[in-house]
Amino acid sequence: MIDSKIDVKYVADLARLELTDSEVNDFTKQLTEILTFVKQLENVDTSGIEPTAHAQPVFNVIRNDISRDGFGSDSALKNAPNSSKNQFKVPRVVD
Repeated sequence: MIDSKIDVKYVADLARLELTDSEVNDFTKQLTEILTFVKQLENVDTSGIEPTAHAQPVFNVIRNDISRDGFGSDSALKNAPNSSKNQFKVPRVVD
């Protein structure tokens, strides 16, 4: 089901691309060649192949939700350039 003429100008317009007539002709030729190549896949016998969504099995890889101790204020503020009352002290950005 390959169209004899792919409307490259229309697609370029949607993508807000400005193409010259030469570019339109080149892209039309290239897209036609690509679609002709892909059309060959219709001739492949897939009758014995089970349909899949992924090439490799996909499993849920979520880790267990286990509670653990945090860093603590001292560790978090250890490398802070400036701190006050167990908080990071930063320059004022709003007057």
